[in-house]
Amino acid sequence: MKLRPEQLTSQLKKGPAPIYIVSGDEPLLVQEACDLIRAQMRANDFNSREILNVDKSFDWNQLLMLGNSLSLFAERKLIELRMPTGKPGDAGRKALAEYIANPPEDTVLLIVTGKIDKGTQNTKWFKALEHAGVFIQVWPVEPRQLPGWIMQRANKKGMKLGHDAVQVLAERVEGNLLAAMQELEKLFLLYGTEAVSSEMVTRAVANSARFDVYGLVDSALEGDSVRTVRILNGLRSEGVEPAFILWALAREIRGLTGMADDIRSGVGMDQAMRQHGVWQKRQVLIQYGLKRFNAGQWQRLLGFTGRIDRIYKGMMAGNVWDELLQLVVLMTGKRLMQGAI
Repeated sequence: MKLRPEQLTSQLKKGPAPIYIVSGDEPLLVQEACDLIRAQMRANDFNSREILNVDKSFDWNQLLMLGNSLSLFAERKLIELRMPTGKPGDAGRKALAEYIANPPEDTVLLIVTGKIDKGTQNTKWFKALEHAGVFIQVWPVEPRQLPGWIMQRANKKGMKLGHDAVQVLAERVEGNLLAAMQELEKLFLLYGTEAVSSEMVTRAVANSARFDVYGLVDSALEGDSVRTVRILNGLRSEGVEPAFILWALAREIRGLTGMADDIRSGVGMDQAMRQHGVWQKRQVLIQYGLKRFNAGQWQRLLGFTGRIDRIYKGMMAGNVWDELLQLVVLMTGKRLMQGAI
């Protein structure tokens, strides 16, 4: 059974499932879902807890032995299997299949893993696991969702954050939900239920935003030039190698060039995205890009990436960061230099 994180509380009230799978790349939200499960298991007298960490040398027989072992005091048991990659290998698949075939009584298995991709979700072993238990898939909070997320968390604590205060906090902690919660705790300690202004947030909150290259790509496709420039500056200040940024941008532009060329040849946009393997979650962003520029314009941007590569390698004169700035702003549909595309 597949559930959203917000549905987990209701499911737990109905009684423990034999297996829970919590998957995702957002540490705070994964931790919160697992904490809910652990708390409910304690409330249901699952007083014994065993933790197994899966790595290359992990012996999957440990899982089966724990499942089959009886406690001296017949305690209910929670087995926590931490599997970062979400790929158990042949031995793991066999062990999980054996466990699912005869799940032990008075035992709950909690599998904590990184993001489970669509291909893995469609495998026989994972479908059997999901059918036998509860699958909680945690998605990151998107930048446009972050202010609402912060406001919701603040309201739960009885805090009074104005719209401007929420926006400032969102900018400072973007990409780092754990930092967002820490800063909310700090603001609560400082001001309690007093109304909090943007100036109060600015004074109290450290700049904890963690930007990544893929967030830069998505922001550029979305057409948000202000945020895109902020992310690029954040990457530069964090010492991210410009070659890595250029690689990610060139890969995206190359794909968009191919899709735009297919569309020019008469292929529908949805079909072009399917042919190029665009994930459903990213289709809206890709549509923005395909509607913004035609094949010729994307081709010229691809040529621009070649120019930046030559500058980076010392084959041409220029400042690579200035050129990257020009490129990402152009991708948003804005221009720093007239007639660039």
